[in-house]
Amino acid sequence: MDWKRCKVLVTGGLSFIGSHLVDALVKRGATVRVVDDVSSGKIDNIQGHLKVGRVEFIKGDLKVQDIALKAVEGMDIVFHLAADHGGRGYVDLHQAACSTNLLLDGLLFQACYKSGIKKVIYASSGCVYPDYLQKDPKEILYLKEEMAGPPYEADKMYGWAKLMGEMTLKAYYKDYGMKSASCRYFTVYGERGVENHAVIAMIARAFIKQDPFIVWGSGEQIRNWTYIDDIVCGTILAAENIDDGTAINLGTMERIRVIDAVNEVLHRTGHKAEVKLRPEMPTGPYNRVADNTLAKKLLNWEPQVKFMDGLYRTIDWYFSTKDRKKVKKILSKMLTER
Repeated sequence: MDWKRCKVLVTGGLSFIGSHLVDALVKRGATVRVVDDVSSGKIDNIQGHLKVGRVEFIKGDLKVQDIALKAVEGMDIVFHLAADHGGRGYVDLHQAACSTNLLLDGLLFQACYKSGIKKVIYASSGCVYPDYLQKDPKEILYLKEEMAGPPYEADKMYGWAKLMGEMTLKAYYKDYGMKSASCRYFTVYGERGVENHAVIAMIARAFIKQDPFIVWGSGEQIRNWTYIDDIVCGTILAAENIDDGTAINLGTMERIRVIDAVNEVLHRTGHKAEVKLRPEMPTGPYNRVADNTLAKKLLNWEPQVKFMDGLYRTIDWYFSTKDRKKVKKILSKMLTER
């Protein structure tokens, strides 16, 4: 794909993942437009591109049909990352808010079809997988794409909305020929990440020298945190290689216990504190790790950054850019908000 000839829309382009994707598309020479309601993303994330005129920005709510139509007008490809979302605390405690993603996705996909968009790349999630598969952290489990169902049982309203988004795009391809790909992101972390996600929350707790150091859950939860650069690379490769709405896992196959990640954060930052487990707090599934075999086959993609390497980069970024007083002020709220 010749990105220099492409007009690309990134919805949610002020966000953590969205802004990194904007960086990569600008680097490839694409003409980029961003639409964002600025509810959680930061204009600073793309300010450099705006200053030099490399990116067009529309502030608007994609749950309004006219905004959706305006955003996609004249575009070739749409990367759809906009969503009402947050970390585990948010998606567990804000079910009604997450349900609005059904409306947002529906309006945007309809606008894409009416406007003749060539392809939609959808930011889906590991939350589409059934909870009943992910309960035993001692089981060596890798989630394959077909394990999303049937039978279906997604993770809370957020997961259901993502699953319905995937299925809608497949229907649009079958019925109307609108090309698409769905990328199932698994626990993304890295620079520009926010404190409502686990890795950044751990780093923030160490940064403000929290003692006791709070860990939600038993600490036995298994995750495969995936570094932002690998996620962006896989997303662009999906745009280049998938047309038929296929959903594909973008995640590492490293099985990391939450408590092991916590201990590494404490070690790397030099913070000595009592670790206090909070099993009553939102934790999500206890065994969520991607199988990325299909991504290797279809995209020739596999993660390049090991968790420990990416973790150290993220710690260095956080400690060099954040203000301790400000983090102390916002951390408690951010753990359950956007």
